[in-house]
Amino acid sequence: MGALLVCPECAHEFSVPGEQDEAEGDRVVRDSVGNILVDGDNVTIVKDLKVKGSPTSIKVGTKVRNIRIIDPVDGHDIDAKVDGFGSMMLKSSVVKKS
Repeated sequence: MGALLVCPECAHEFSVPGEQDEAEGDRVVRDSVGNILVDGDNVTIVKDLKVKGSPTSIKVGTKVRNIRIIDPVDGHDIDAKVDGFGSMMLKSSVVKKS
């Protein structure tokens, strides 16, 4: 039943333990290892990212400061400025909170 679990015997509905933040209506964005991300956090890229229109890629370990959490657009839920590449949107699955 969506984000809720239902007991087959008594029909009691409950949320998964540890996900109460999401059940309250606030969207929680987590990084690649499960840490909760908020606006202003510093993150590190965990895998090489190819950039369209650029001959180089963003390397593993690149630090990104002062991220902004946005509504997802094609799975990209972080807006940030990456040094040497400018402003871009990132997926939370390719970053780690630092």
